[in-house]
Amino acid sequence: MQDTPPSVPDFTQWPSFPFEGDIRVKQLDDPVPVEPPRRGEGNRECTACNAPDEAYIWVGERWRVRAMDRPTGLPMVLILESRSHLDLGDLPNLLAAELGVMTVRLERAIRSLDGVARVHVNRWGDGSAHLHMWFLARPYGRLQLRGTFLSLWDSILPPISESQWRENLALVAAWLAEFGGRPLAEPPRIQWQAPSSLSASPAESAESGEEEAASVIEAAEEIPEPAEIPEPAEAPKPDETLEPGAGQPVADESKTGQP
Repeated sequence: MQDTPPSVPDFTQWPSFPFEGDIRVKQLDDPVPVEPPRRGEGNRECTACNAPDEAYIWVGERWRVRAMDRPTGLPMVLILESRSHLDLGDLPNLLAAELGVMTVRLERAIRSLDGVARVHVNRWGDGSAHLHMWFLARPYGRLQLRGTFLSLWDSILPPISESQWRENLALVAAWLAEFGGRPLAEPPRIQWQAPSSLSASPAESAESGEEEAASVIEAAEEIPEPAEIPEPAEAPKPDETLEPGAGQPVADESKTGQP
């Protein structure tokens, strides 16, 4: 182990790097002989397994999608989880194939939102043993946010409005529900103040900005706490894991034990 920290890497000069000024690299700690268990390993409970469907914006037979507990700096940050307590390398063939379908489907849903240019898909597995994939939307025209530092910018940018955040959640949930499952996110409630004017309810306006927003970089080590999203009254639709017309869904291999 060298006595002095290494020199600052070249990426600190990239236009997308969020910081400027004097920066020093930390000294690297010695490796530990045994890594601590993640959530869902050993005697640590699994947040995802214990979370009810109401904590998610969309749920299906084998997959669920959740949001952060409040708006952050990016237009949308969502997490795709498997219902089964499996990590990425443990997925049976069926769920592995469905993960590809769900990843593409959720990316398209988020990219359909106004003002979204790209959707970055990330998997960090150091906080939880339960598979969770992160989807981060980059705002259109914000070229400085391109690339690998997007999760850092999420905690630097001011959070988007509560009403816009809830509207985006509802749109993504409805988009996913076109292929099956249940949408559990609703658009923001509107209070009529005059026959010709609309505004967000006072409760929602007060909620926005009262607390420091959570962010990807703050929550990546652990799955975030459930978002309180009310369930709509519409009847649930059957869950389809394939595009319409592509065939019938098949049984979940994680439940049948087949390879």
